[in-house]
Amino acid sequence: MNKEIIQLAPLGIWRNFSKINAIPRPSKKEEAIVAFVVRFCENIGLEPIIDTVGNVIVRKPASFGLELRKMVTLQAHLDMVHQKNKDTIFDFDMQGIEMKIEGDWVTANGTTLGADNGMGAAAILTLLESTDIAHPPLEALFTIDEETGMTGAFGLKGGILKGEILLNLDTEEDDEIDIGCAGGVDVTAKGEYTTVPLAQDSVGYVIKIAKLNGGHSGIEINKGLGNANKIVNRIVFAGLPYDVQICEMHGGGLRNAIPRESFSTIAVPNKLEKECVAAMQIAAQEIKEELYLVDAQLTITIEKCALPQNGAMETIAQQKLVKSIYAAHNGVYSMSAAIAGLVATSNNIASVSVADGKIQINCLVRSSITSGRNDMANTLKSVFELAGYEVAFSGAYPGWNPNPNSEILKTLRAVYKQLFKSDPRVVACHAGLECGIIGANYPDMDMISFGPTILGAHSPEERVSITSVAKFWKFLLVVLKSTLNSSDKRNF
Repeated sequence: MNKEIIQLAPLGIWRNFSKINAIPRPSKKEEAIVAFVVRFCENIGLEPIIDTVGNVIVRKPASFGLELRKMVTLQAHLDMVHQKNKDTIFDFDMQGIEMKIEGDWVTANGTTLGADNGMGAAAILTLLESTDIAHPPLEALFTIDEETGMTGAFGLKGGILKGEILLNLDTEEDDEIDIGCAGGVDVTAKGEYTTVPLAQDSVGYVIKIAKLNGGHSGIEINKGLGNANKIVNRIVFAGLPYDVQICEMHGGGLRNAIPRESFSTIAVPNKLEKECVAAMQIAAQEIKEELYLVDAQLTITIEKCALPQNGAMETIAQQKLVKSIYAAHNGVYSMSAAIAGLVATSNNIASVSVADGKIQINCLVRSSITSGRNDMANTLKSVFELAGYEVAFSGAYPGWNPNPNSEILKTLRAVYKQLFKSDPRVVACHAGLECGIIGANYPDMDMISFGPTILGAHSPEERVSITSVAKFWKFLLVVLKSTLNSSDKRNF
């Protein structure tokens, strides 16, 4: 456990965050972190419940004098996004996260940090173990697999939770109170191609895209960040008039992360080598100039390599591949008419894999409007079906409809203004939060989301503000003391 980290204030949160980060916890492999949470609760005299899908639920009686308050459900997810820099040697299945302090920030050594949503989970554990914090009856809900399908939230059955208020601790700006979020759907295109021999007198080249910022494909989709899959495809497109042959193409990873790295191995006819490389280098320079304000560290290399031994795509197949990726929308598709500055609908071309006669393109569509989500998904389906690919939709999840008249929202606004002498920003976000899914089975639960400031989530640039964690903790403690009795109708 990092000695510098556990000495940060508030001590409880940082100590528990360090314990959480010592445990490998990739999505769909949460057994170790679930076992840790169960042991943690049992050791402090609480009785955790593991539901049928692996979520952990535990309750704690109210502190003296607050027994008649509404029960508050505190919710966070246990899994984290696993991303690392290409040159970082790290085994997410075996190693705990290596943390470090940089000024006001805690970050990791070349990997994602796991503050999303480890900070929320750490705050809940700290409340559960406390003996001197005033709070109403508490119910903790630790969900699994939020990052790759929200299967924990989907699998949570009605009737298990007892809370009347749900505080989701998964928002990433400390001056925001979130009252709504986008829904989403996975779009997967698959195809096959015939492999043909390389043309005689060909020269091998590899195009590498690296050091993009990447990030959260919902929260940061509005920043115009570079998408490595679109970039490498654009450079290959520049080489098509010079008879390039695509041997392989690989880029990106998780659907909810903007891809930071991609590469393509190609063969270039010797007689057109100079012209082809020049055209691709021009395209590369144009891209760097377009992105220099948002992705200043972007590197694009076009280097000679040994000719691949397993041939290349036949010409028509590679034309369809490159043109379909070029035509497929990536980034913001539409903005919300209801909330200024909010992205309504977007798509992330998250990963591309082309090798050994197989093609797979994975996208994540998000939208605050179900019809907008479906429209974007059908737009992609149309593009990829025109290329001859099979397209499937999966993992659809609903958005969370804002309730501006929420009682808990009134409480949070009043507490925030009292503590920080300014009004919070009441927002809906373009990320996927579990509130909408949980709300389907608990329609009467009053829900809100907030948290400390986290930047670069879903990328190795992920970091959490130390001062913001202290602010978040102070806010949470006062909110818990300010919740209503079941019959209370205070006018804030």
